[in-house]
Parts: sequence; C-alpha cells; structure tokens
Amino acid sequence: MFYVYVLRSKLIPTQTYVGSTCDLKKRISEHNSRKSIHTNKFKPWELHAYIGLRDKALPQRLERYLKSGSGRSFALRHFWQTQMDRRREANSIPTPCLL
Repeated sequence: MFYVYVLRSKLIPTQTYVGSTCDLKKRISEHNSRKSIHTNKFKPWELHAYIGLRDKALPQRLERYLKSGSGRSFALRHFWQTQMDRRREANSIPTPCLL
C-alpha cells in the first residue's frame, strides 16, 4: 500500500506538510526525529489525514496536486476547515452583488 499524508505541526497548527510514502509510521517518525530537512523546524508533527492506494503513481500525483495552488485550496476546504467554520458558512447570509 502507498500513502499520501497530511501532517500538522503541534507547535504551529497553521503549518502543514503533504508527503507520500509506502511506510507511514516510519515516515512520520522521520519527520519528528530531525531526518527531514523541510519539516525539522516545525516538529513535532501529528498525522492529520492520509489516503492509502495500491498503485504507487497515484499517491505521488495526489501529493503533487495537494502541493499546487488549487490543491492547497482544496485541502484548506476539505481537510483543515473545522466543523464550526462549516456551520458558520452555512448560516451566513450572502452579501448581494451590486452591479
């Protein structure tokens, strides 16, 4: 099984990281033990979401997408938005568009 995963920094919750791996537990351990240069300064990390897929290419493509502009926007809406934020959005009254 191959995984694409999303981490959130415990110290700075707005800091996130997206990666892919075939050994999820080992990779998270590496992120938290100074073996990853890109995530070292924001550790400790906690696993926020992951998706397991059988084909190796799919998680790598999904990782690239989630690191792109539209992918970050998707992740923000679907992974990071809290239930309270969704309720607030659902109950808000849209402002009329003035032409």
